[in-house]
Amino acid sequence: MIQDIGEGVFSNAFSLEPASEGDLLFCYRGGDILVKGDEHAPELPVYGELNIPCHHIFYIDGKGCYMGEGILKAPEGFRYVNAPALARSHPDRKTAFAVITGLQLSRWEQARAYCGRCGSQTERSQIERAMVCPKCGQIEYPKICPATITAITSGDKLLMARNRNSPPGRYGLIAGFCEIGETFEETVKREALEEVGIKVKNVRYFKNQPWGFSDSQMIGFFAELDSDDETLCLQESELAEAHWFTPEEVPHPANDISIFSELVWKYLEDHGIERK
Repeated sequence: MIQDIGEGVFSNAFSLEPASEGDLLFCYRGGDILVKGDEHAPELPVYGELNIPCHHIFYIDGKGCYMGEGILKAPEGFRYVNAPALARSHPDRKTAFAVITGLQLSRWEQARAYCGRCGSQTERSQIERAMVCPKCGQIEYPKICPATITAITSGDKLLMARNRNSPPGRYGLIAGFCEIGETFEETVKREALEEVGIKVKNVRYFKNQPWGFSDSQMIGFFAELDSDDETLCLQESELAEAHWFTPEEVPHPANDISIFSELVWKYLEDHGIERK
């Protein structure tokens, strides 16, 4: 998965240390990030070649990572590229994870630039990763939205669905954000009932991952259809189609960065289909 970059390589320890020469710079412009070099494996700028106002966000391989403050016009030799697309395609896992995690923090800082309680301009905390209102004291922490994603089976078949916004042939699993007052397992059952009109049982935790693309923490589960009736009733505002696939029919995941791919491959491997 995208966060699997090696134990101890990523550290989100809070720091007020100023940037030093060679530290990585993350300069975002909305959903774009400043890069240089090769088109297929671009590099991030480093402090020293660009000396700009910035603040610490995390460490990668013990090296400080700093976010540029304000929007920087691309200097000669640099360019902006779409950050989510870069994170999905970059061959270096460390760079990919750092880019999308930095973007998550950038979105949060921009969204919390003003206090939601009194409207005053906020400031970065000097003791923790938070935005603080100097007027009323309101504290805002990074936005992390828990969501479940579930591989639902009926016998040896797997339920897969296509979102209304996805192109034909791109299937996913039943997923959704957790609501106030419910457990993860209750979210699994509610989403299955809402999206495809079925009840599920034997909800079993699989694993989880940070998913900066949507400010989420994705919690993966397996579950089974609680009926002999495989009829599906789609929530048409969300889904374009949904079907029960046999192991031989299941489309193989396009990459291995997401918990979706881990769930699908676990299902396939349990049915004798090896990962390629």
